[in-house]
Amino acid sequence: MQIPHFSEANHPLVKSLFHQSDEELLNLFQRYPDTGKYFTAIFCRYSPIVYTLICHSARSPVQADYLFALTWRHIYYELGGLDLTSVEGDLENLTLQNWLINMTAYCINEIKLPPTEAIHYSLKTTSPPLWCYVEQALEQLPAVLRFVVLMAQTFHWSETRIAAYLQAEGENITPIEVANFLREGYRMLEDKLPGDVRTIYLGEA
Repeated sequence: MQIPHFSEANHPLVKSLFHQSDEELLNLFQRYPDTGKYFTAIFCRYSPIVYTLICHSARSPVQADYLFALTWRHIYYELGGLDLTSVEGDLENLTLQNWLINMTAYCINEIKLPPTEAIHYSLKTTSPPLWCYVEQALEQLPAVLRFVVLMAQTFHWSETRIAAYLQAEGENITPIEVANFLREGYRMLEDKLPGDVRTIYLGEA
């Protein structure tokens, strides 16, 4: 089993946070939800542990990568409301590391994975933090823009096929209009990504 290396760990914005404690990173992530580097730093710190746990349970490398990404997506949405000090009983000294291990175990047990051939996710192409922030940005797009972007990117549908589908659904849209929607959708999607996420993953200055 080879633990994947994520190049964002070497980015100056992420490396500058390596001295921060887990608690500090968690607090910064919760205080600045429009900034992506704090979650990315947590991801880089704990991805080896999470990946190792998942590899022991997945049937194939493709399923392992997909479950790894889904687990980090689950962690991303749960982290916003996490309060390590409010846990009662024997776990009152719960650490972020223990919580992440618990979340990973939960995802391993609860997430039903599709067969390998039905998985279109590639860990080499899209790192889980980028996936989380792109998904969040997608949710903010108008419905028709979100649809054309998803069909073009996920299923590689042509503009003609997207237009035909929308026409069958009662929308009077031409392939040229689909092309315009795609351009607008990509522009809006990029605009809604946090600036530091664009810097870390898209190489913007």
